[in-house]
Amino acid sequence: MTIRNVRDHGQRFRPRMACLKKVEAVMLEMQDPKTGVKSQPQKLVITTIPHAITGEDVVTWLANRYTIEAEEAWALGTMLVAFGYIYPLQDHKRLVIKPDTALYRFQTPYFWPAQQWPVEDTDYAIYLAKRNIRKKGVLEMHEQEQYNGLHKWMNHKWDFIVMQAKEQYRAGKERKKPDRAVFDCQERAYWVVHRPPPGTVSAMDYGLERMVDPNAEEKETSDFFRRIMIFTQQSIMRPRVKSSVSIGALVKYSITCNKHDPFLAPCLPSNPWVTDDVTYWLLNMANVDIPTKMRVERWTFSFGELLSDPRGRDDFRLFLKKEFSGENLAFWEACEDLKWGTAATMNEKAQQVYKTFLARGAPRWINIDGKTMEVTVKGLKHPHRYVLDAAQTHIFMLMKKDSYGRYLKSPVFKDTQKRAIGPDQHRFSVSQLEANARKRRPSISPIIVRQQEKEERARMATSGPVDITQVMSKLSNKGKEVPPPKK
Repeated sequence: MTIRNVRDHGQRFRPRMACLKKVEAVMLEMQDPKTGVKSQPQKLVITTIPHAITGEDVVTWLANRYTIEAEEAWALGTMLVAFGYIYPLQDHKRLVIKPDTALYRFQTPYFWPAQQWPVEDTDYAIYLAKRNIRKKGVLEMHEQEQYNGLHKWMNHKWDFIVMQAKEQYRAGKERKKPDRAVFDCQERAYWVVHRPPPGTVSAMDYGLERMVDPNAEEKETSDFFRRIMIFTQQSIMRPRVKSSVSIGALVKYSITCNKHDPFLAPCLPSNPWVTDDVTYWLLNMANVDIPTKMRVERWTFSFGELLSDPRGRDDFRLFLKKEFSGENLAFWEACEDLKWGTAATMNEKAQQVYKTFLARGAPRWINIDGKTMEVTVKGLKHPHRYVLDAAQTHIFMLMKKDSYGRYLKSPVFKDTQKRAIGPDQHRFSVSQLEANARKRRPSISPIIVRQQEKEERARMATSGPVDITQVMSKLSNKGKEVPPPKK
């Protein structure tokens, strides 16, 4: 392969590199001659492949080394294959590990993803041309499409690509047959990882390019030292808590949330990171009709947990509506929308919040003290993202001390708690896990998710009950309008 070591900002500046470095440490331990996975020559058809390992040995070693179940060890082994650290010698198309006697080999460090090689189309074209020569024009369907597309796009240098492919093919024929088979499998596994067939998910999909190194050292200018001095002064003035108190709070939080952590306790019905089953995500969607028992239990931990869950806010909103105090939660949500919204709509949203909740005779007027109102109204003359923080904190504490306790004792919460579902644990067989892995698809883009949530909120707003106070306010303002004089 003609891979050149040029600076690839897209890979060097991505957080995935830290994960790959940890995976490399695991791979080095697996290849240890004394404590690693035992390898031995294995016969493949009529060729003896040196240093081959079986999928069963890999899964068993991972389960024993990290004290995990076989199901999780299988998922970890599949991740190693998907990243290209282990490659199959038989079934090249399926980047999963089979816990049986299927043969695998450790990929040479030259092809490891953390080497930061840029995956260029020229190298892929040379690889396809070489395979086309070896297979005498018989390529797989997706490879044939890629080959034709690259031939059309790189027509100006196709003679050079074919020449390189012939030279590499000639050099490969001079190798011994076992070495030639091993190198062919290594190269093919590399391109299956970086140029996967249609319908499969690429583990090397890093997302958007990052052209700036976030870990670069900043130049020591006067502004740099000034910001350090301000940060140090603020740190000195910040109130401190005794270590015993903070550690006790941390231990209490860990004990409370232990069984709610999907990495520390079993997920129900199954762990989606291990089984590739999306049932867990479907049951815990943002606006699901019936939540799970574990989700409802988290609402009792703290008022912040309740507000951080969209389904919990919907339930709390229903309770406040029956107590005729729904404007408090509506104001809190409007403040959050202002805080995390776009800068272009900041002034408009701030004025809308003032007219709806703070102005005299507002349709959904909230009850805050005079000092907080004075500070908020004064800040609205020059609005910014955090201009409503004082009023939002006041309303938050009011709901926490008054409404939250009554909500936990209300029929609304008890009815939701009674209807909540507790899914049974679902165990998958090896064949089902392989089928789930083949059906794996990338997650929906966060941009699409936010757009869907926005459309859902708009739909709920149009289908919800009409606030009669807002209607009467609009009618009264319309009646006060003076008609234009007749000419």
